[in-house]
Amino acid sequence: MHPRRIAAAAAVLISAAALLSACGDDASTGDGGAKSAVVGVDYPRSDTDFWNSYIKYTPQYATELGLDLKTTNSQNDVAKLTSNVQSFISQGVKGIAMAPQDTAAIAPTLQTLASKKIPVVTIDTRPDQGDVFMVVRADNRAYGEKACQFLGTKLKGTGKVVMLQGDLASINGRDRTEAFNDCMKKNYPGITVFGEATNWDGAIASQKLQIRLTEHPDIKGVYMQSSFALAGTLQLLKQRGLAVPPDDPKHVFVVSNDGIPKELQDIAGGNIDATVSQPADLYAKYALFYLKAAIDGKTFQPGPTDHDSTIIQVRDGVLEDQLSAPLVTLDGGSYGGVASLKPDDKSLWGNNIG
Repeated sequence: MHPRRIAAAAAVLISAAALLSACGDDASTGDGGAKSAVVGVDYPRSDTDFWNSYIKYTPQYATELGLDLKTTNSQNDVAKLTSNVQSFISQGVKGIAMAPQDTAAIAPTLQTLASKKIPVVTIDTRPDQGDVFMVVRADNRAYGEKACQFLGTKLKGTGKVVMLQGDLASINGRDRTEAFNDCMKKNYPGITVFGEATNWDGAIASQKLQIRLTEHPDIKGVYMQSSFALAGTLQLLKQRGLAVPPDDPKHVFVVSNDGIPKELQDIAGGNIDATVSQPADLYAKYALFYLKAAIDGKTFQPGPTDHDSTIIQVRDGVLEDQLSAPLVTLDGGSYGGVASLKPDDKSLWGNNIG
């Protein structure tokens, strides 16, 4: 072949190779744009219906936002969460979403991420120390207050209730416990509250409830700070002949937290009386929304949002988007001034998950 033709052919090959290389570097986003940002999401656990719903929603919203998703599961173990974060760092993630269940012990990990300029969004929980780009959670004090107002109204201000607390090492457990107790003392001083720490463990919750019911057979209310205790509580009430309709004098009023489909079904079926619907879908959506915003260099200020929530500043360097979490009751009535939705309301995420 003529030397000029060889040189021309070589130039074509080099240009083609360069083009292919460029295409390989800019991973497709479906529209020919720059490659997607890689983010890490650590799931805190997968042994409850609520968190399994959150896990199901997360990839859906990652796709909608054009994010490349890496996931781990820390199984309610802060040491495992720390290890998972190190794995994310080695994979080059641009941001991390997590839900640390021990909100005190996560501080060193947050410090490490801050030093590497990797933004963090926490879901459901707020770290006791350390900076994060955004906290996405509902107003957990409102959970305790809504449960208090419902039980206080149903018990007409007198009687005994058991509060199956989560883990007091968690800001959620503390917020729900303090608010429930404060509300009872202020509004229903004639009600005795037995607080039982359970570490978000259904077996522990069932055991402690059984002891309390044995010691105080006249207990008329149970507040579960999460649906982790749902199955054990219902089984125990059934064994004791207390799973009876609300108009029966033996009825024990049960309030849960989460808004999982099973709770909504149990309210409709008369097995429990109320729940506070914690938005698993919006946790997934806005965790990723704020991660993408952080990567894009956006900032936020306290005040109302465009998605029916309010951003508050909880301390210097930490903003919290407090999402709506409605009370759900069979009649959709108002309790102590707290409005509620019926269990078949289509706005509830528990009625929309596939």
